Amino acid sequence: MSSKLSEIESRTASARQLETVIGAMRGIAAAREREAQARLAGIRSTAATVGEAIGMVLAAAPSADPAASAPPEHAARIIIVLCTEQGFVGGFNEHLLARVERLKADEPGEIFIVGTRGVMLAQERALHYGWSVGMASHAEDVMRVASQLADAVFARFRDQASSQVWLVHATPGPGLDERIVTRRLVPFDFTRFRVASRGQAPLLNLPLDGLLRGLTERYVYLELCEGLMQSFAAESAARVGAMLAASRHVKDRLQELTRDYRIVRQDEITAEIAELAATGACVPPATSAGVSRFLRPATTD
Repeated sequence: MSSKLSEIESRTASARQLETVIGAMRGIAAAREREAQARLAGIRSTAATVGEAIGMVLAAAPSADPAASAPPEHAARIIIVLCTEQGFVGGFNEHLLARVERLKADEPGEIFIVGTRGVMLAQERALHYGWSVGMASHAEDVMRVASQLADAVFARFRDQASSQVWLVHATPGPGLDERIVTRRLVPFDFTRFRVASRGQAPLLNLPLDGLLRGLTERYVYLELCEGLMQSFAAESAARVGAMLAASRHVKDRLQELTRDYRIVRQDEITAEIAELAATGACVPPATSAGVSRFLRPATTD
């Protein structure tokens, strides 16, 4: 076998190994996306319970107006952007940071970045950020990241009477630009939890303001959990799409290598036939006659 055929076979073997790795990565990403989607129901159920408790506290103190202490509309802002921890997600992080840059252009704010890949891209784009943390690598790690993020946010804006907190993240589905969500977490919208007063007021062992503040912080934490889980699911879905594109590219490359192998092999066979034909034409006449005698069919008497 020629060196050229050996080289093509080596490239083909490498491409097949790469195809196997891509298939495994696609399967892992798909499994993580399904797991994240399944966990969203539990987070939303817990948030609904906390929201009901907030409504009960508000109903117990109808004279209290939590919105009265809301920060002014144009206040110092914290913009949280949820990026990815790992690569192979196409333009996922680029679209998110582009949205953050537009928000910051409208009104200045401090940027919190979740995800190592987002930090690296922000540094490349000379986008200043005030705080960062790694993104969850597994669905069960989302709660830990949400706790770190909530602690950093509360510590930052608790000392500032006027502040806003915005969350920017992607959600699973087609069309990345359409799936980027921008929502305000602080000032907190209490109007969505107002409920009718019940016949019997709930038994409260804590001051209303302290209880309401604790429930509010808990609800914001759950909103961060939901955003992180949706972002993790969207990241996994983007990786599935990237692996599908890579798999198609590898299959095309394998077809090219197979075609090249057949062409080279055919050229070598043609060259061998031509060499044999040239060798047969140079056989001496006496030798050719002797060979013909042995090849002559036998006769019967």
